[in-house]
Amino acid sequence: MNWGAAFEREGDRLSRCYVIGPVVFSEISLKEAEYGFEQYARQEVGLAWKHRFFRALLDVPLAQHLILSRYTLMLHYCLTGERLDVSDLTILSQETPGSLNNNVQDRHSVWRAEQAMLQMVRDGDLNYKSALNASIMSSNGVPVHGRDPLRQSKTSSIVFTSLVCRAAMEGGLSPDEAYSLGNYYIQSAESASSLNDLSTITLTMYDDFICRVHQCRTSPDLSEQIQKCCDYIEMHLDQKLQATDLAGLAGYTEYYFTFKFKKETGLSVNEYMKRAKIQRARVLLLSGDADIRQIAEELGFSSRSYFTRIFTEEAGCTPSQFRSSRGRRRS
Repeated sequence: MNWGAAFEREGDRLSRCYVIGPVVFSEISLKEAEYGFEQYARQEVGLAWKHRFFRALLDVPLAQHLILSRYTLMLHYCLTGERLDVSDLTILSQETPGSLNNNVQDRHSVWRAEQAMLQMVRDGDLNYKSALNASIMSSNGVPVHGRDPLRQSKTSSIVFTSLVCRAAMEGGLSPDEAYSLGNYYIQSAESASSLNDLSTITLTMYDDFICRVHQCRTSPDLSEQIQKCCDYIEMHLDQKLQATDLAGLAGYTEYYFTFKFKKETGLSVNEYMKRAKIQRARVLLLSGDADIRQIAEELGFSSRSYFTRIFTEEAGCTPSQFRSSRGRRRS
């Protein structure tokens, strides 16, 4: 869970601290919450209290990191009259307190997170939102300094749009469509009159490019029903889907569906789902700081060991080796 805090002072003395929150940046997993509770609870509590606590967790609002940052900046301005930008915020975590602007920032990890975001564009990955939030936590964009926060954010948005445009072309989008779309969003960003408008434009741009790449990568050899099921699998990788469920979605019997699915995709339903989950795991391993157990749970694997075995079969290395070889050390 995440909070924003701003401070009111009387001279050199701290007068009051105002806190907004909590919010979460991705959907809460009750399994993850249970694990965290067992790890960090400092005293024994009753089962009834724990039950109420977990029910309350489900009511914590889901928000983007950028939105919480904007509200925190607005609170700071109301208290002090001082205008700050997102890059001026100090990010504190339970494990490694410090500022995103200091010299000890892991820039290699930031680069890896940004590469993961661009890879989602190349793949046309419609199920990108949780990984996007994790990547946003790693980087606030291009560190341009100046007196105009809106101008700084516009520069960052324009650079990001250019990178996404090129990633989309690498994913199969035609240069004519990609450049035309990129020019449109760059002009929209340049014309934005507020930080909130600019944030909306940037997120819309990212979603638009991903949807277009996904559409152009849709296999012409797949029937409409099988393509619909493939898309459904990609959007529900956190669930334990059964062939029966997908057969009902396609309007076929289970026997005919499994036969038709393998004929068109070259993979059984289970093989396709495992491959899609491992592709998603590659992105999650690079885009955030979730440990391997959390990623396994998020993708619906029964245990970390089973996830590691399947990942190794598909990727040729363990999740820890994959992350370490690309500059991430957390396992």
